[in-house]
Amino acid sequence: MFDPVIAPSGTLLGLLQRGRGDGTLHALTAPRAEALQALDHCVLHDPRHDWQVENRSLYYARLYLDLNGGLDAIEAHLLDPEDALDTEESRTGLALAVLGHLASYGRLDALALLRRYAAQGANWAWALDELALRDDDAGLRALAAPVLARFGTDPAGEAELATAVRDAFEPRPWRLWADDPRESVSARVRAASEAGSFDRWQRQMRPTGPRPGWSVDAVFEWAQQGLERGAALHVPAARCLVAVAAPEDRPEILAAARSGTDGARCTALRYLADSGAPETLDLVEAAVADGPGVVVDAALDAFERMRTPAAVERARRWAQRPDVLGAAAGRVLACRGGAQDGDLVLGALREAVRGEGPDAPTLWTLVDGAGRLGIACAAPVLRHIYRETASSHLRGRAARALAATDPSFAAGFAVECLWDCEETTRELAARHAETGDARVVERLRRLAADPAEEDEVQTAVRSRFEQDPQTL
Repeated sequence: MFDPVIAPSGTLLGLLQRGRGDGTLHALTAPRAEALQALDHCVLHDPRHDWQVENRSLYYARLYLDLNGGLDAIEAHLLDPEDALDTEESRTGLALAVLGHLASYGRLDALALLRRYAAQGANWAWALDELALRDDDAGLRALAAPVLARFGTDPAGEAELATAVRDAFEPRPWRLWADDPRESVSARVRAASEAGSFDRWQRQMRPTGPRPGWSVDAVFEWAQQGLERGAALHVPAARCLVAVAAPEDRPEILAAARSGTDGARCTALRYLADSGAPETLDLVEAAVADGPGVVVDAALDAFERMRTPAAVERARRWAQRPDVLGAAAGRVLACRGGAQDGDLVLGALREAVRGEGPDAPTLWTLVDGAGRLGIACAAPVLRHIYRETASSHLRGRAARALAATDPSFAAGFAVECLWDCEETTRELAARHAETGDARVVERLRRLAADPAEEDEVQTAVRSRFEQDPQTL
């Protein structure tokens, strides 16, 4: 999947792509045709950089309800001939999830489209999972024939069916079909279920890595073999060393961390860092200076995991370095530094935004650190990240940091956060948004009554009700 093209944050499309609360608020006051066009664009061209983690579906579904939007564009997208050519879940997953939420709100057209796509579409398994949560037994039973027809009756087809049953996210349809009065349906599904269970048992019993009796050398060799296959095994290999290594093996491990193969070096650095070995810090610095990329990454990761006072002190020394080790040091201080480290963390935060932009991966830790340390001077940078980042998770972290550093948060960003796409951000807003704004009171009441809202959000809303019953 290619990175999506995100419109500027000052446009309606850009706000909706980011899942910001202001996107909904602007859409509700914009010309309806313009708002629906932008909404359809978001649903048909998934704007998330990490579509498996970030939330958008409930956010977009609620906006379809508020705008009374039709589903013609989604239907054309799902049933387009391209569906048979591009079978990646990322092409249709967001649209199917939006339909699932709409069906739970009682939109019968969404339910009908999900049924049709489950019977015809390439990403039928996702549609079936959505229906498993919302459809009645009769609707699911009607899908047994078209779904089973996808799988041939030869051994290869039956094996594919067993895999589909085994890997189903929602088992309800398969359980219904296993009890179907039609023997041609129930017998086939039961056999596939039994085959899938047996295959799962076989995979669990099959040895996949180091076993008792391995030596330190064998663990290092296993890590190197994995690296040569393109698999980073140094993390599980380091865990194996905990069980395998004896005190007399320490010189060998230190030597591997200095000049071993790449796999051995990564493994040894991780093991030494997790054990708090004092030599680790010098070995990390050496690895960053002379190691290949995979070793540098492993060394930085090992350093950032260290929780010793010596690691924090070294981070204070390294934080001024204009390289990846300096950036890692800033993150260590953000996580484990004290109030005296505020200037260093703020400097790292500003440098990351200036050098890498508002979506830099390093910002996640630095933003959290600014909030943890209560760095009031970081508020302008945090507001910039909040507005500009395309990641709804990073925006939520920026909101939490602003709640701890910016006195204007409760009357400002907290209000729009009540409409945010991420439930954790809505929960934060429910606890902080000032009720002097009439929109806040109305929104809190709506969230409290919405059966699709997350429990944590509704708990926060109820807490506000108890704190201020006269206003709410």
